Amino acid sequence: MNATLRQYGFAAIFLGVGIYQLIKQDALEATLYLLGAVAFISNNLASSPKLVAYKRPLVILTWVLIVTVGLLFLYVLQFKHM
Repeated sequence: MNATLRQYGFAAIFLGVGIYQLIKQDALEATLYLLGAVAFISNNLASSPKLVAYKRPLVILTWVLIVTVGLLFLYVLQFKHM
């Protein structure tokens, strides 16, 4: 399995778990997983040779999403079950 398929595979897993969390009516965790899926997809698109003209904005978007997911994950860990 090459790196491209692995990135999209993780994105599909995160997307599936995010949809499952939406069905369970847990919007906070759904947001966490859906943003993670978008981060994996944008990270893979940033390394695509066809989108080399958009590499810088995609990398910036990827890092913003990664930091956002990290902060949201810490928030969920701290305040989810209070």
